[in-house]
Amino acid sequence: MSAGETTVPGNGVPGVPGNGTTGVPGNGTTGVPGNGTPDVPGITPVLVRLKLSLLRNGMRQSSGRRAAFILSGVLALLFAALQLIGLIVLRGNEHATTVVVLLTALLGLGWAVMPLFFPSGDETLDPTRLVMLPLRPRPLVRALLTASLVGIGPLFTFCLALGSVISVAHGAAAAAVGVVAVALTLLLCVALARAVAAANIRLLSSRKGRDLAVLSGLVIAVGIQVVNFGAQRLSNAGGLAKLDPVADVLSWVPPASAIGAVDAVSDGAYGRGAAQLLLAAAALAALLWSWERSLVKLMTSPDGSTLQAAEPARKESSRGFGGRHLPGGRTGTVIERSLRYVWRDPKTKAAWVTSLVIGLIVPVFNALQGTGTIYFACFAAGMLGIQMYNQFGQDTSAFWMVAMTISTPRDAYEELRARALALLVITLPYSVLVTVLTAALVGDWQALPEALGLSFGLLGAMLATGAVASVRFPYSIPQGSTHKNVAPGQAGLAWISILGGMIAAALLCAPLITLTIWLHVADADGWLWLVLPLGTAYGALITWAGVRWSAPQAAERLPEILSAVSKG
Repeated sequence: MSAGETTVPGNGVPGVPGNGTTGVPGNGTTGVPGNGTPDVPGITPVLVRLKLSLLRNGMRQSSGRRAAFILSGVLALLFAALQLIGLIVLRGNEHATTVVVLLTALLGLGWAVMPLFFPSGDETLDPTRLVMLPLRPRPLVRALLTASLVGIGPLFTFCLALGSVISVAHGAAAAAVGVVAVALTLLLCVALARAVAAANIRLLSSRKGRDLAVLSGLVIAVGIQVVNFGAQRLSNAGGLAKLDPVADVLSWVPPASAIGAVDAVSDGAYGRGAAQLLLAAAALAALLWSWERSLVKLMTSPDGSTLQAAEPARKESSRGFGGRHLPGGRTGTVIERSLRYVWRDPKTKAAWVTSLVIGLIVPVFNALQGTGTIYFACFAAGMLGIQMYNQFGQDTSAFWMVAMTISTPRDAYEELRARALALLVITLPYSVLVTVLTAALVGDWQALPEALGLSFGLLGAMLATGAVASVRFPYSIPQGSTHKNVAPGQAGLAWISILGGMIAAALLCAPLITLTIWLHVADADGWLWLVLPLGTAYGALITWAGVRWSAPQAAERLPEILSAVSKG
């Protein structure tokens, strides 16, 4: 033994006789006697505790968030309990199978799209947060799937699946299959959400993903309209019997196929029930396999944060959005900037898409229900005209750059005029499209010219009052919050701007509306076509007057406008 070595005989490790490992006699593993496997706790309990900690710590962030979570949880559980009772009461009804199959299919669809529109609703949906940990994909899938069963959503799904099985299960064999069907339905829904989130996590963490989150409210609103329309159509068409063929098809589509298997076994069709149950199990296996492959790709492939761009940046033309066809000077620049806001800014894009969709579904749905007229097409012009209100609010604190370029009322006039023209690029053809489509659905082509004239007149009045409201009642639009469109303390300004402007626009359109009504009352149907050119000219004139009147005030109130739009 050389100098400097330990005085313990028989090994080369201080204080340990007879082996080469610290503190463990007879093996080569730290802290585990007699074997070569470390005593590592399972990952599943760790992630379940992590999920519970995230829920608990989320409620601790603020009293408002805690109250919102508790209220949403109570409402969800109450609705789940009522739905469970309703499905149990449905037992024995001839259309029970149709109802439960459709509900289960809609539930699966909801779980599939939930990660796309609410990516920040569950922090554990992002597996890239675990990329630095030495975890294998298969145990990670098992642990994440188990952790995903903790929460209000899985409990709601369990209640619906249980109620669906109770309503269609008849006999011991069907009850036994129902136990498996409930488990498969719950696991399928959760795995579907996880697989979709993992496959689209790059999208969800990008600007486009945030755009989807902003548009979530619109999707819900449109969905409610579709459900309402469907319910009315069913009530007029003879009830749920019309949906039986649809339910027969969906009973072979997972997760609804699991519930369909219970109904098949209740009817004695054991072969069909086994096939539907195996189809649900195969779909679960395919989802887990796809989820695992997505995790492998996420945890082994580099992304934009770890690599330089592999390709040289593409050269963009100096003028986008058709800039070559725009006029020169301030007008063309402002039009292009406004169109870029519509395309790139999440809040502006959400406002535009909401107006476009609602402006279409109101006249179209009323026409399909047989309660609409062609004059409902003016609703599209009104919804799009609202985009003129609070023009400077979308600039936020960056409005100072615009303010630096305005030194005279003429500059302010050109700024407001260009912003109005940018809106007309979209609103004019869209108003024509909605009016023509409504005329086709209601079959009233004779009233098309007057409806277009009224739409153009209303649009012009909205642009005029929007210019005035943008100057007199500007307010800030918070960029950090997804669901807040008004800064704290400015809600009154927003209401005055929008509601006051809409009332003023309706009053400005009174001469045109009066003319149209008078022509109808006087039986002068042959002169109704004059409403189109008169409405177009009146809309252009009133827009010019509103912009012209607002320009000097805008030039004088630049500091006040900047202060108002920079809050929040």
